Amino acid sequence: MTAPSGLEQWDLTSKTSLFLDRHMMFPLLEYLDGLIEADKISYSSKDVAAARLSLLRPTHMVDYAVDTYKSVHGDSAEIPAEMEEQKTQVFKQLEELESGCKPLTDLCNNEEEKTKLVSSGKWSIAALSQEADLNITPEVLEIYRKTAKFQFECGNYQRARDMLENYISLLAKPPGPDSAGDEEMDDYKTNSKQQSSDKKEDVGNPTIYYLKSVDAKLLQVLWGRLACEILVEQWEAASVALDAVKAALESLVSSKRMSAIEALSERTWLLHWSLFVYWNNSAKGGLEQLVELFHTERYKQAITTNAPHLLRYLTAAVLLCKRRITKKAAAGSTAEARRLMKNLINVMQDCDYSDPIVEFVNCLCVKFDFESAQIKLQECEKVLDADFFLCKQTGLFMEEARVFVFENYCRIHNKIDLQALGKKLAMNEDEAEHWIVDLIRNADLDAKIDSEEGCVVMGGSVQSVYEQVMERTRDLNVRSATMAQNLNKLLVDARKNKAKAEALAREEAE
Repeated sequence: MTAPSGLEQWDLTSKTSLFLDRHMMFPLLEYLDGLIEADKISYSSKDVAAARLSLLRPTHMVDYAVDTYKSVHGDSAEIPAEMEEQKTQVFKQLEELESGCKPLTDLCNNEEEKTKLVSSGKWSIAALSQEADLNITPEVLEIYRKTAKFQFECGNYQRARDMLENYISLLAKPPGPDSAGDEEMDDYKTNSKQQSSDKKEDVGNPTIYYLKSVDAKLLQVLWGRLACEILVEQWEAASVALDAVKAALESLVSSKRMSAIEALSERTWLLHWSLFVYWNNSAKGGLEQLVELFHTERYKQAITTNAPHLLRYLTAAVLLCKRRITKKAAAGSTAEARRLMKNLINVMQDCDYSDPIVEFVNCLCVKFDFESAQIKLQECEKVLDADFFLCKQTGLFMEEARVFVFENYCRIHNKIDLQALGKKLAMNEDEAEHWIVDLIRNADLDAKIDSEEGCVVMGGSVQSVYEQVMERTRDLNVRSATMAQNLNKLLVDARKNKAKAEALAREEAE
């Protein structure tokens, strides 16, 4: 598929696809089909179908592949023999895998028995292996994991998700149901502290589904769980799964079981997968979480090094959640919003990427070029239409972008002509007046409209003493710690130099 100078130039599908599971690509291709049907993009529907067929070939979704093959070659086209053979093999392999883990599957489907084992603390592979009549061993558990992956490749995402949940729970070390009572009784014993410490050590990491440790294979299981949650569109569960993968990555890096290069690649993949989670959960704080993750130093490095195109999503997220963050701040302080914009501009300067959304912010915050910002704002609507993740936010984005223009314009003007402001906001004078009236009411802006002169008169905007103190002391602890560390290093170096000098003097004396 080639991208000329129309809406296609803002399509990031070809870039994001490099860091997505092939199953996640199907919703993106379906969205492109919708754009093609609406004549918004000049891609060929046959090219999109061919790309879909290429993605389907390594999977076990044979029926879907057959339907796609017909859409490419015509309904009357003869289905290749290898597709029919693949379908036969898929059913055969699935039957073999399911028979290999049948004891565990039956137990997981028996909710009553499973609940008893969980409440008695025997729901673990170690405990189940000791029950000879259950016929559940680590080998059976491994076949169960492979079956879950096979179900995923068949497109049975909910089934795969449930199986992975069971698999992880059998390896986890959650707190016992009566652990709180036990700890209270231990306080009366002389060795209570030691016993309490032992119990805490026996509990896994709650961020990683109470797993005590993670290796490369378990990390893949966590990735699989995240993929399943995304594809069944359980966004809150997907957010938990995302945090689990993130914590597991950092655990492997800190224990030197993953190299820095591998970690950088894994973080890049996680950033792309997080787009599904955070943009679909934007009403429940998803955008704030996206901004926090993308601004984290390690993940910011992944953006600037491997995926500068993600700057589009960071910029859009900052614009959309900036006012929400200001409202949540103490006394409506704008310090946090200013810090967000400052961090965003720093990332923009490090990224070799640009599109109308990024350029819009650059024109306003760096160049203070309102004319160019107006042009870029009009282009932003096209970019949003072409983007699978941002398309649902078009109306809200345009509203927040206009507020952003208004805020920046008001910073450098005391009196603003409504007609001129309307042009900056891509509105006529009447629309601009009504929009500003609503904005003044809802945002408690210190401004009033002079209808006779057709202008907006701004009040004074002075940063409060509280905001000034917060702004200047925000990083005081970090700066103090850094200064103490540097001073300690100087003292250590001075002692070393003194010791060397004394040793050298003794040698010369001898």
